[in-house]
Amino acid sequence: YHVFPRYAPGGFVGVDIFFVISGYLISLILFKSLENGRFTFREFYARRIRRLFPALLLVAGACYAFGWFALLPDEFRQLGKHIAAGLGFVQNIVLWHEAGYFDAASAQKPLMHLWSLAIEEQFYLFYPLSIWLVWRSRLNVAACVAVLCAVSFLFSEREAGRNAAMAFFSPHTRFWELLLGALLAYTQMQTHTQALQQTP
Repeated sequence: YHVFPRYAPGGFVGVDIFFVISGYLISLILFKSLENGRFTFREFYARRIRRLFPALLLVAGACYAFGWFALLPDEFRQLGKHIAAGLGFVQNIVLWHEAGYFDAASAQKPLMHLWSLAIEEQFYLFYPLSIWLVWRSRLNVAACVAVLCAVSFLFSEREAGRNAAMAFFSPHTRFWELLLGALLAYTQMQTHTQALQQTP
């Protein structure tokens, strides 16, 4: 979609699906480790760092090297801001505040795609602790996740008609997609556990 938008319409839906899949996969790992009593925050975040940072640093370094030789000073300065925002996982916030008539076109921002990674990492800053607390308190995990998902979805629906840029880039209007994936993961895990218990 990014390369041939005229020939592959509907690319924005791919981001929504990506968030649901991400929430599903990470939550499945989280729920299983909690169920087995092997969850640690250190291991959770170490896995995220090992998975993300090698490729992220390579992309940021390549863009910086290219920009050093190919961009004008103002363009290079903006690239530096976007590299810092990408590495700090706040690219979505930067792009949200840059959205406007006089801003540079999206196609001229080589690290724009890091906005979705920023939302993911913002979600994973609070999500593991929240689930751990719910699990330790023996509360209904599915109900808690469903409530958070519904609240985020309502925020998304409200802002879509009022501030499209905010609805697109803001974390609290996107978290419902990751939480939907989490709800699917928990439901599947519970169904599998019940099936094993009923097996003679």
